[in-house]
Amino acid sequence: MGKLTLVTGGARSGKSTFAEKSVKETGKRIVYIATAIAFDEGMKDRIKRHRAQRPAEWATIERYKDFEAMAQDPDFQTADTILFDCMTVMITNNMLELEEDYDHCSMDRVAEVEAEIKGQVQRLLKVCADKNLYVVSNELGMGLVPSYKLGNYFRDIAGRMNQMVAAAADEVYFTVSGIPLKIK
Repeated sequence: MGKLTLVTGGARSGKSTFAEKSVKETGKRIVYIATAIAFDEGMKDRIKRHRAQRPAEWATIERYKDFEAMAQDPDFQTADTILFDCMTVMITNNMLELEEDYDHCSMDRVAEVEAEIKGQVQRLLKVCADKNLYVVSNELGMGLVPSYKLGNYFRDIAGRMNQMVAAAADEVYFTVSGIPLKIK
């Protein structure tokens, strides 16, 4: 049975840097699960910078859904430690892929979207259960309330997914200004 660690914090709080440092210290065979999609030049640059700061020996799997398929990947099979960065980007990708009109959809449909995302997170945790898994996720509940429905739904879904992972986690860290605080 592996260890589950959640690393959360605000934008540019140092959560990815802390998670990467923690994973490096394990000295294990590491796989980085990248959830970002290079949809514009800014994201392409961000992905490039993230790749450059990771050690070359870390295998990378690009995936934001269908995590059970990773079980067939040789890099995943031989890994001891998984760094999943990040859950909020994964949630965004899943919500946008559905091409839902969030301004006009029913609350039942929003609940269905959340259930699908919850299933994706549960499958991630299940497929990684025998590995050390570090999940990076943004803490969204401390900022402004979004003025549009998609933002509200995203914030609520991400908050509940963070709570679910935190409840299951062995350790939870909250990063502020590059400083990690252990809260569980």
